[in-house]
Order: sequence, then structure tokens, then C-alpha cells
Amino acid sequence: MALAPETVQDYPRPPRIEPAGAVLRVILGGEEIVHTAEALRVLETHHAPTYYLPRAAILADIAPAPGRSFCEWKGRARYWTLSAGGRTAPRCAWDYPDPAPGFAALKDHLAIYAHAMDACFVGSMEVTPQPGDFYGGWVTPNLRGLVKGGPGTEGW
Repeated sequence: MALAPETVQDYPRPPRIEPAGAVLRVILGGEEIVHTAEALRVLETHHAPTYYLPRAAILADIAPAPGRSFCEWKGRARYWTLSAGGRTAPRCAWDYPDPAPGFAALKDHLAIYAHAMDACFVGSMEVTPQPGDFYGGWVTPNLRGLVKGGPGTEGW
């Protein structure tokens, strides 16, 4: 399945939540830990889409991880460690246990940092991680424009 071209500068602010519109797969420790068509994605100006996977679709051991963060749009996030196939990825996922109004659909969904997994796919396209070590967007070949996250882009 080819993904339609999208320009990240055209994504909204405040962000928008919508169905992912594709099958998402995640591999950790050589095992497919996610295969779902029920994911959501959040689109925000200059960000790669962040995909939120139904917690019930994650076939890995999930353990609480240290740390919290806050998003002005989505609310307070907590972090998770995933383990599968003999591999542990510490603090590689997050969720919003009590999402802010407008993002209630994110309840019971986790987002996963692509850089911490063996591989992540949107449809047949393997993703690359959003630049930097904070944002968790998944970059696919159909995206156009400047994606924030790398050095010098934090204040955009």
C-alpha cells in the first residue's frame, strides 16, 4: 500500500487525532509484538505522525518505567518498558492515562519510540524515528517538509 504524500507543515496546531488508516506492525526481539489496523495517529505541525496503538494489541511484557512528562494538548504522560523475544526496551513507550478533553480517544493506547524497536511499519513502509530523543513520531517516505526534533529545532 502506497501512502499518499503529506507535508508536515500542513499538519494543524493544536494537533489533530485521527484513525491511522493502515495496518501497523512493530517488531521487538525478533517477534511481532503489534499487528493492528485499529491504531490512531496524532498530527501536529512540523512533527512526523505519532501513532497510538491499542494496549490490547501489544503482545509484549509491559512494565512501568520511571519518569513523567506533560503535553499542553494531551495531558500528563507516563512511560513503559517493553520486553519480548529476550530483549528489553527500557522507557520505550508512553501513554496518557487520563487524556485531556479532545484527546480522550488516546485512553488505553500506547505510543512506541521507533528507535527502541527492531522495526516499525506503517502498511508495508518501514519507518525511521523522528529526529532527536524526545519526540516519538514515525517518519515514512511519503512525508515532505521539515520535521522537528533535531538540533536547533526545539523552539519551533
